[in-house]
Amino acid sequence: MLELPVTEIFSSIQGEGPYVGVRQIFLRLPNCNLSCPYCDTLTSKQPQLRIELESGTQQFKQLDNPVALDKLLGLLETYDFALHHSLSLTGGEPLLWSNELKVLLPLLREKGITIYLETNGTLPEPLLQVLPWIDIISMDIKLPYDDQVFWNVHETFLRYSLQKDVFVKLVVQEDTSLLNLQIARDLIVGVRPLIPTILQPVTPTHGIKAPKPIQLLEWQRFFLEKLSNVRVIPQTHVFMGQL
Repeated sequence: MLELPVTEIFSSIQGEGPYVGVRQIFLRLPNCNLSCPYCDTLTSKQPQLRIELESGTQQFKQLDNPVALDKLLGLLETYDFALHHSLSLTGGEPLLWSNELKVLLPLLREKGITIYLETNGTLPEPLLQVLPWIDIISMDIKLPYDDQVFWNVHETFLRYSLQKDVFVKLVVQEDTSLLNLQIARDLIVGVRPLIPTILQPVTPTHGIKAPKPIQLLEWQRFFLEKLSNVRVIPQTHVFMGQL
């Protein structure tokens, strides 16, 4: 049986994007192929995974890591799927584990759980491996940083994602350039102008400042010139104190 390294498993409220407020089971996987300057999530592989004992308590028990897929399925089945809108695959970057996920996800779908993928949108080929079992795709559009540019791979990824319920999210900060926002906007327009687009003000970290309210309103207006569904939504779980 295949094994999968896991960072943590818990039940909480989705805090980002158009599904904000729904109840989800979160399956957080380690490792990431990017190093975003505002990232506040542990991405390294840990010797043990943690699973919350009771939702909202932030009290965890530790289990050996990695975990066999049949055992992982059993851990996930301890949650009441009927209570939860979906299972969120998050990270890190979950698509780094596409070989394992293409075995696990069909088993979860058999149980009737909706699969919600949170991804940085830079691994289109791994996406295709698991796409048949994904229902909702939360795709980041990463604005350039440290001379890294992702426009072409983002466009390919977004076109593949059109087979599913997809929305895009851009984390913006005080010094985000209008030129990069224009390129991102035009990329979305070129794929499908109806794709829901979320401008997410960065949660200040590592000296990175959140945009001013006037900036967010102006950027939303700028995106609405060519896109029909543009929302400004912060990380609501942060100020609620949720995982």
